[in-house]
Amino acid sequence: MSVLKTTILSAVVTSLFGSCGIQAAEMLKTVGAGEGQLDIVAWPGYIERGESDKAYDWVTGFEQETGCKVSVKTAATSDEMVSLMSKGGYDLVTASGDASLRLIVGKRVQPINTALIPNWKNLDPRLVNGPWYVVNKQTYGTPYQWGPNVLLYNTNVFKTPPVSWDVVFKEQNLPDGKSNKGRVQAYDGPIYIADAALYLKSTKPELGIKNPYELTEAQYKAVLDVLREQHALIHRYWHDATVQMSDVKNEGVAASSSWGYMVNGLQTDKQPVASTIPKEGATGWADTTMLHADAKHPNCAYKWMDWSLQPKVQGDVAAWFGSLPAVPAACKASELLGAEGCNTNGFDQFDKIAFWTTPQAEGGKFVPYSRWTQDYIAIMGGR
Repeated sequence: MSVLKTTILSAVVTSLFGSCGIQAAEMLKTVGAGEGQLDIVAWPGYIERGESDKAYDWVTGFEQETGCKVSVKTAATSDEMVSLMSKGGYDLVTASGDASLRLIVGKRVQPINTALIPNWKNLDPRLVNGPWYVVNKQTYGTPYQWGPNVLLYNTNVFKTPPVSWDVVFKEQNLPDGKSNKGRVQAYDGPIYIADAALYLKSTKPELGIKNPYELTEAQYKAVLDVLREQHALIHRYWHDATVQMSDVKNEGVAASSSWGYMVNGLQTDKQPVASTIPKEGATGWADTTMLHADAKHPNCAYKWMDWSLQPKVQGDVAAWFGSLPAVPAACKASELLGAEGCNTNGFDQFDKIAFWTTPQAEGGKFVPYSRWTQDYIAIMGGR
């Protein structure tokens, strides 16, 4: 998405949060025959049909059972997802918390009737009524996966796991004796401001940061100072998972915020990488499969939302992506995930994660998302 489009979108969203009530679209009363087609906007690796690895396929069975042919458009950032859903032509989106509220307030998605989703009963109680997808007692979608934004590191550089995010925020020599300058990455998205805020919440408690998504002007200024200092260290602001894996493999990147998906991919490729959650904690994402307000294939969409909450499907997705299932039973239902997969991926870390959500002004008390977008674009540009 272009800088101009991102800035305009954020300004519109902030205006909506401040001035619009949320009107619920009429929900489906029954699920009928499938329409034969289903169009999904998803994160890379979320909708697999065995093309990357024949063992990972949770699409073919769905298509055979329902007759709904699945088409997937991958998106690299939440802003891209919001843009695609705003243009229309898709039925579902696997939205993270920094996109879901924008989609709800922008009326791009509609409430769902959970009574039409038998597998809803399988949900992790910790995800039920999450504020990133339940608004005004209306449920906008089905939880899909969740996880932390981990600190990926090169095990040849770090013989023991780094204990603090300062390895990516402050200039220093890494354990191999070389500077971290040009060897670390940061996420290419305004929501990354929350990562720096979480870091300062721990390292500078005098700032009084309680919620990394609710920053006063003084707190916000301090966070931006950290990010401007970090700019001189950055090898690349990443948003493409494949590019980041290539950078770690070929460009000497030693540490970065990342996802389990990239860690898994690099380890499968026999690269010397591991991941950790440092002492300051981590931001994270809880993704929701949301139904477009004008979905052309609602019956297929409901069938998919129900299918996606099967324990084996949830476990297989978690195994491939390096994430956590929205269904606890998945931890024992997937041979691909294995008996220890949920523990390895951080199933018990839920309470330590500051989940992505769209920053709101709250009557002027906090800096709104439009400012986050404008300022982060400037920081990435060296300003």
